[in-house]
Amino acid sequence: RWYMITNAAPWDNLKFDIEGIKEVQRKFFGTLYNTYQFFALYSNVDGFNYDDKDIPFNERPEIDRWIISSLNSLTKTVTLALDDYEPTQAFRAVEVFVDEKLSNWYVRLCRRRFWKGEYEHDKICAYQTLYTCLEKLAGLIAPVSPFFADWLFNNLNSITGRIKVNSVHLSDYPLANKENIDIALEERMQLAQDVSSLILPLRKKVNLKVRQPLQKVLIPAIDQKVASNIRLVENIIKSETNIKEINIIPAEENFIRKKAKANFKTLGKKLGQKMKLAAEVIQGFSDADIETIQKTDYLLNPAFEEKQEEPVYISAEDIEVSTDKIEGFEITSKGSLTVALDITLNPSLVNEGLAREFVNRIQNIRKEQNLELTDKIFVKVSVSDLVKASLTDFNEYICAEILAENLQFTPALPAGTTIEVNDEKIIVLVSKKDK
Repeated sequence: RWYMITNAAPWDNLKFDIEGIKEVQRKFFGTLYNTYQFFALYSNVDGFNYDDKDIPFNERPEIDRWIISSLNSLTKTVTLALDDYEPTQAFRAVEVFVDEKLSNWYVRLCRRRFWKGEYEHDKICAYQTLYTCLEKLAGLIAPVSPFFADWLFNNLNSITGRIKVNSVHLSDYPLANKENIDIALEERMQLAQDVSSLILPLRKKVNLKVRQPLQKVLIPAIDQKVASNIRLVENIIKSETNIKEINIIPAEENFIRKKAKANFKTLGKKLGQKMKLAAEVIQGFSDADIETIQKTDYLLNPAFEEKQEEPVYISAEDIEVSTDKIEGFEITSKGSLTVALDITLNPSLVNEGLAREFVNRIQNIRKEQNLELTDKIFVKVSVSDLVKASLTDFNEYICAEILAENLQFTPALPAGTTIEVNDEKIIVLVSKKDK
């Protein structure tokens, strides 16, 4: 049902594709299922059953207010689309929300809130917010996915008893709470996602894993509004991309110089024989010209002959923008956004990266040994003096992450497990600490 509704309008022909069903199963239902499993895992550990008083919207952290706002915007979109007999548009919007906003952004950014710290205000906010998202999603998808929606609804409601019915199909269809929609907040968070989506591929391009901290990224701001919005979400960007500093460059500074060339595919249709002249003009555009085009349509006529009769406007899609290379930086652009990532590593950054990789390997060993999330461990380590110094520098961070009292360094560990961290061989022995 979901595959058919989201691939084409019900009144259009659809060629059946088994691979399409597999993709829906994996990308949508698999993602939603994994999100629920994540919630259930940690809520069982903390005994969350929604018996605390509902925390008001304006008292929750910004990341919670954002996903609640996005959820209500989604509910509004779905309702309007269904009222207009457009189920395909409605449930495609649900797919985007689950994949791009709930799973790949909210849950990932909030993961530590669920498994770190005491069961207090911040953690309760996180549980209540994610529960609300899952509960509303069960209602939204119920018309198309009746069985999965009922399974999800009953798994949630059987614990909390918040809705006094025993099936999602006996409950009211979700309504949007317009008071909880904050468009400015949604725009800021979209900016954070856009910036992060530019930075992360640059890391991959130069083979720098996200666990390796980097010092800074430079972001030219085309205006004061963009600069202010970046500042409001800079901590989220730094957390998501593992960067210590975000330096915003005023638009008038030409530290990062842009170059433009004509997009012959789109401009050819507009200009015909005058395409060559337009290409020459575009090639001479300044940074200011490029930024203007990226924000609004640009009148090209003054560059042509005086007797040009029809006004010719070009827009962002009519040019291709690139940037000059800067030593020690990787640079990329998309639309009006440009980022320059400092890829220089100093010893302190290298050591921190090694510590983070070490934590990752120990966490994998914990999973292999089927240790509980709350189990504390002993860790013995046999390693070179150089790596020992790096791990010692970040001993407190490592122990807090892996739930160990300390790292015990020893010359040899015959019964240990060999792991590799940044091309360094490390022998470790992990054992559960008795309660």
